[in-house]
Amino acid sequence: MRFILGSSSPRRKELLQTYGLKFEIVSPDIEEVPGTNERPEDFVKRVANDKMEAILKTIRYDKKKNPVIITADTIVVLNDKILGKPKTEKDAFDMLKGLQNRWHIVYTAFCINYRIKRICRLVKTDVRFRRLSDTEIKRYIKSGEPMDKAGAYAAQGKGASIIKEIKGSYTNVVGLPMAELIDELKKLKIKSEL
Repeated sequence: MRFILGSSSPRRKELLQTYGLKFEIVSPDIEEVPGTNERPEDFVKRVANDKMEAILKTIRYDKKKNPVIITADTIVVLNDKILGKPKTEKDAFDMLKGLQNRWHIVYTAFCINYRIKRICRLVKTDVRFRRLSDTEIKRYIKSGEPMDKAGAYAAQGKGASIIKEIKGSYTNVVGLPMAELIDELKKLKIKSEL
């Protein structure tokens, strides 16, 4: 069976590889900008769906061998505000300072398209950082890890040391909630190594 991952995220790629899924990558080119008054959870679901639509326009379907397409988007939210990827070290510092010793939400929306069926699902995880000194935040930023991550941290990297508590799916915080994804693949009766 042919699987397509509609994402350029190395974290999503690693998660799927860890679970033994063989796939090809197609990176959709879409604009990821929240609409006026669009709630974070609606935004992330729309982006995952927009990625699916973009991929369906670029690939060819074989009527007998329809691919299983998986798209996803992950956002970090503090007080209903989406924290994107930091543009500067100051952005990263401000994000991490704002997140320290507080709960925030990580949403991932994923879509699976198989034949004429499409499933889209939203997964929420609550995350709390420990208290951080300015020196610790600056040291973490100097590692370079925060600069291409939503919310300026990576749960699977050095950022694991700043996370005090997680309520919900850990892999959701990394970028793809694997238990929920596998459940949906099984519901679609998609045969794989999973």
